[in-house]
Amino acid sequence: MTSAAVQRGIGMTSQRTRDRMVARLREQGIADEAVLVAMGSVPRHLFVDAALASRAYEDTALPIGFEQTISRPFVVARMIAVARAGRTLERVLEVGTGCGYGAAVFAYVAKEVYSIERIQALAERARANLRPLRIANLRLVHGDGSKGLPEAAPFDAIVVAAAALDVPRALIDQLADGGRLIIPVGAAEQELRVIERTAAGKLKDRRLDAVHFVPLRAGKG
Repeated sequence: MTSAAVQRGIGMTSQRTRDRMVARLREQGIADEAVLVAMGSVPRHLFVDAALASRAYEDTALPIGFEQTISRPFVVARMIAVARAGRTLERVLEVGTGCGYGAAVFAYVAKEVYSIERIQALAERARANLRPLRIANLRLVHGDGSKGLPEAAPFDAIVVAAAALDVPRALIDQLADGGRLIIPVGAAEQELRVIERTAAGKLKDRRLDAVHFVPLRAGKG
């Protein structure tokens, strides 16, 4: 089977299944057309184990090994839509590459995407998952995501795919003017927060949905 055929999928991994997922996202309140197109374009089944491929487009998180998960489609779409806020995104950072799915979606709506993963074996798996898609505007980095990526800053948006006990100051400092940091915060009870640096350099902090993410850990593994 060719790589193009694998991307199209068959049965429960087909484009028709992705279209149904996009229709469900609309019903759940995702209105950003660019994000919906991205969600419908990225073959999520390529980012999970073959045994779970038939469940790839369900609105549920799935295990990807290393005690990590691929977030449910609604959460991925919600975070990227909030980060985008209808803007053209130039340079963005994803903290917590995981299997690479969120980074692939992000690459459809931003001109330049950096994604950082602390677990080396998982970063290598993400590279393998992403290779068939040949995404030219995506850079993967093995590193400590809690410190961000200062050498590539500032960023129009930073999306964190793990829950912090407190918002890392390093990530706030790497926001461009007008930039947004989307991050889950909390331990047993978590909430999605949006920290925006205004054009005047001031910070605004908003609380959104209750969420459930794996913890954000420092260091490299």
